[in-house]
Amino acid sequence: MKIDTVIGDTAYSEKGNIEYTKKQDISLVAKLNPAISEGGRKDEDKFDYNKDAGLFICKAGHMALRKARTGKKGQSKNQTETHYFDSEKCKVCPLSAGCYKEGAKSKTYSVSLKSETHKEQLAFQQTEEFNRLAKERYKVEAKNSELKNGHGYDTASSTGLFGMEIQGATARLT
Repeated sequence: MKIDTVIGDTAYSEKGNIEYTKKQDISLVAKLNPAISEGGRKDEDKFDYNKDAGLFICKAGHMALRKARTGKKGQSKNQTETHYFDSEKCKVCPLSAGCYKEGAKSKTYSVSLKSETHKEQLAFQQTEEFNRLAKERYKVEAKNSELKNGHGYDTASSTGLFGMEIQGATARLT
């Protein structure tokens, strides 16, 4: 069987799956996790970014002193860019509650950097083709619901991979 498209939810859009489907020339129609595509912070917890300086600015208007990248390229986890702030300013800042922890030696603000893999998936996610294919997902979910609720595939009746294969095969035959 030749598979050219995989349609799933955000759980399918992990980096390893994106890389595998790309290698196999398969379209992966699964939205990126919002923590990757939009960032993991609430709007009120986000700092402003100064594009000219390339550094973040806290809510009190203090710019980071420096930044550093952590994490290795080409790994399963994305790299992080950490911005370091002047902790002496943070100690006396009127907005330090909830931002600076008393007694901390430094104040940092980190952002996850999107890998090329994630950037490409995000670009694909914004195409008409992606949206057209994503609209077909309800058909897959309906079939999954039928298997689970109508044919007893909601819980495992035996253990092990072979047992699940047999249960899957019999559930599809009924």
